[in-house]
Amino acid sequence: MNIKKLSLGLVGLMMIAFSTSSMAENYVIDTKGAHASINFQIPHLGYSMLVGRFDDFSGSFVYDEKNPSASSVEVEIKTASINSNHAERDKHLRGSDFLDVSKYPTAKFVSTSYTETDGKGVLKGDLTLHGVTKPVSIEVTQIGAGADPWGGFRRGFEGRTSLTLADFNINYNLGPASKAVELVLHVEGIRQ
Repeated sequence: MNIKKLSLGLVGLMMIAFSTSSMAENYVIDTKGAHASINFQIPHLGYSMLVGRFDDFSGSFVYDEKNPSASSVEVEIKTASINSNHAERDKHLRGSDFLDVSKYPTAKFVSTSYTETDGKGVLKGDLTLHGVTKPVSIEVTQIGAGADPWGGFRRGFEGRTSLTLADFNINYNLGPASKAVELVLHVEGIRQ
């Protein structure tokens, strides 16, 4: 009798554990369909904004609607894919004054925690850029989720953060108004 109760108890615990873990969904960021972007903007001399993006990146995320704190993200960026819509400037940005892409061909973000309330959250993680790894926080807004026309399921987010260039040993003097760059992230994931 006790063995039977113990067995039923173990089966019940396993079912609870399985149902809890099955809430988390795995997504691949849709970069092939151009439904994701990593954009940046930085003041130009304090008079206007210089905007650009990284064209080549990949990543994935896990999202648990019932338990958002169990969510995670990992993204890798090819730094040579920087694109500010000006060939000479992009050559300079790829060089040793800025990204030094021959020495640091990738940047990487790996999340460490996520908190969310009513579709808005804070994603914390470690960003490795220009050979330096620093913790960063990204303000996140969930845009939406649902079926797509091809029989799949998608989920999308927007994120924003600001990086002080000197924190990543990028010390080229752009003037006092241009010490930090803002990243604006649009992420659409396809559920796997």
